[in-house]
Amino acid sequence: MINRSDVEHVARLARLGLTDEEIDRLVPQLSRILEAVGKLSAVDTSSVGPTAQVIALENVMRDDVARPSMSREAALAEAPIREGGLLRVPVVLEEGR
Repeated sequence: MINRSDVEHVARLARLGLTDEEIDRLVPQLSRILEAVGKLSAVDTSSVGPTAQVIALENVMRDDVARPSMSREAALAEAPIREGGLLRVPVVLEEGR
């Protein structure tokens, strides 16, 4: 069971400015959370290997197909600096010049 001084201590460590009402509300909430986590320690997980992800990750890629879009002139119409049919951007890093 967590008590008021525990909540105040953790709030101080986390630099949280909690009001008295918030602390009073957090005491039973955090107690219930710790109780639920405590129940998990009784579960036998010896046959379960460590994992960082519970479901398989998969990249969903679409084919790179050119589609009709705006014209080059329309895309460059508001460009502040143009060089031929290209957009010119200011140098950001001097490396590699």
